[in-house]
Amino acid sequence: MTTTATGTTGSLAADPVTVLGLGDMGSAIARAFVERGHRTTVWNRTASKCRPLVEAGASAAATPDEAVEASRFVVVCLLDSAAVDEVLGSVTSSLAGKVLVNLTSGSPSQARSNERWARERGAEYLDGKIMGDPPDVGTSNVSLSFSGSRSAFDAHEPILRELGGVAYHGEDAGLAAVEFLAQVAMGYELLIGFLHTLSVVHAEGVEVEAFAERVAGSVAAYPPLLTMMGKAIGSGEYGPDLGSLRVQAALMDDLISHRESLGVEAVRMREVKELMDRRIADGHGEQGFSSLFELLAKR
Repeated sequence: MTTTATGTTGSLAADPVTVLGLGDMGSAIARAFVERGHRTTVWNRTASKCRPLVEAGASAAATPDEAVEASRFVVVCLLDSAAVDEVLGSVTSSLAGKVLVNLTSGSPSQARSNERWARERGAEYLDGKIMGDPPDVGTSNVSLSFSGSRSAFDAHEPILRELGGVAYHGEDAGLAAVEFLAQVAMGYELLIGFLHTLSVVHAEGVEVEAFAERVAGSVAAYPPLLTMMGKAIGSGEYGPDLGSLRVQAALMDDLISHRESLGVEAVRMREVKELMDRRIADGHGEQGFSSLFELLAKR
């Protein structure tokens, strides 16, 4: 067996795989398997989407049943969880002994429900979530989080690594979705805050592009802070990470008044100030920003 940058090829390359769903991501996944020598069966509701993959070497199934019967290793990548329920609900062939890998975006509760459904039918279930773009599938630019059956993950990790970097988060099938949704939410929280900040800068007549470049440089200081905050929350010992809350709360008044004077949204800043004031009133004014977690956890 030989090793590549994203996985393994050789004896495992003969393993047949099935891919249900040929949107942009599903098609990229199927193509990666075909290119790595797997006997790949594909199915899609719109049959014409199978044609490019058939031309590349895949086999097209007329129905989900036929596709599932073709392989022990079945990958599902559809638009949403409703589509997963509909497609899998139409499968009448036996799933016993198969490995079902769901790479569709969805919630932790949906993943746990899928795992129960698969287990009741004698299948092993892995829930997976993809961070990356379809053109990068099969490279180190894509990362995949998995949770669910440990035995299925251990047995098929080499095949999964052919799609990108992988991480296993535990036997609770919902944990990959927890990781994915939290990572995506972090990005949106950061970026919406960035856009509000750019509104302030723009309203003051400062060149937005130049400011963005300066912020990009200062972001490098955040990883150690994030790690430190995670450790503080884990231990319950909150040092003055960004300075004491008493000092930070005074700065918040300036941030809020500045935004409001320009007509820029200040709701998030007011939320932070309210949390700081509550934490200070509770006698924790010398702790840092990470201690606000205690109030969020009680909500």
